[in-house]
Amino acid sequence: MTSADTLLSARPGHRWRERGALSLLLGPSVLLIAVFVIAPAAYGLYLGLTDTQLTGWGARDPQFVGLDNFRDLLGSKDFLASLGRTGEFVLWSAIIGQTVLGMLAALLLRAKWLRGKGVFGALILLPMVVPEVVASLTWASVLSSDGDGTLNRLLGLFGSGAAAPLQDHPMLSVIIINVWRGIAFAMIMFQAALEDVPDELIEASRVDGASPLQVFRHVTLPLIRGPVFLYLLLTTITTVGVFGLVFFLTQGGPGQETQLASIYIFQRAFKYSQIGLGSAASVILLVLLMILGLTYARLAKVKV
Repeated sequence: MTSADTLLSARPGHRWRERGALSLLLGPSVLLIAVFVIAPAAYGLYLGLTDTQLTGWGARDPQFVGLDNFRDLLGSKDFLASLGRTGEFVLWSAIIGQTVLGMLAALLLRAKWLRGKGVFGALILLPMVVPEVVASLTWASVLSSDGDGTLNRLLGLFGSGAAAPLQDHPMLSVIIINVWRGIAFAMIMFQAALEDVPDELIEASRVDGASPLQVFRHVTLPLIRGPVFLYLLLTTITTVGVFGLVFFLTQGGPGQETQLASIYIFQRAFKYSQIGLGSAASVILLVLLMILGLTYARLAKVKV
């Protein structure tokens, strides 16, 4: 038998060993995803097809109702309105606010003329390390409408009247606070992406007479397109799931002005004990996120 024949005969066993090693390495990750992602999603879908409740007969003996919960939700003005508010919240606080300000912060940290980059970066990163509940309660105290609120005390020093931003402009207030908390993550991702942009290309563009805006638009941005869309995907998912920040600030009010989809699901499932309806709403939100994620992937030209 020649050496070539020996090599060919050894290939099947080698392939089996490679597959076994790959299964051994990926097995724990697949198991964790199955237990903590796929199984809860499947159980949530099952609950959405029932009339399960926290109390009463619906808790003792839930009945299968098919797609009734989904029909009720798609015909509910409150649920559709909560989806619209969630879209508004994600658009202004994540896709526009955090992305634009995070990119500006990353570009400033890359600029050679900026002094005190360590202090600047620390100020941006500080909101990220503050727990969501602490940040929410702190801002609730700052923006409190009574005279003890930090904002009203400062306004009182200048002889101005009391302000109530959480009551007068609730959605704008929670958007600004969420932007404040999310700039750091955007800055970190964009700063890492900008490090891979060759300085030679930027210098060559400047020599050719391109303005800083033209360099960013035609040279830098196309090169970091993948990381930008990856960030948009991640920040969209996390912002859609924002609950504690809004709940501790406004609890979805005043009225329903800040009742996002997450607040709606919580209220239906735990305030009104409609676990089945809340689970169905979660499934609808999950499907919308999956569609949006695939859209981001296609725009970024990432194969999935």
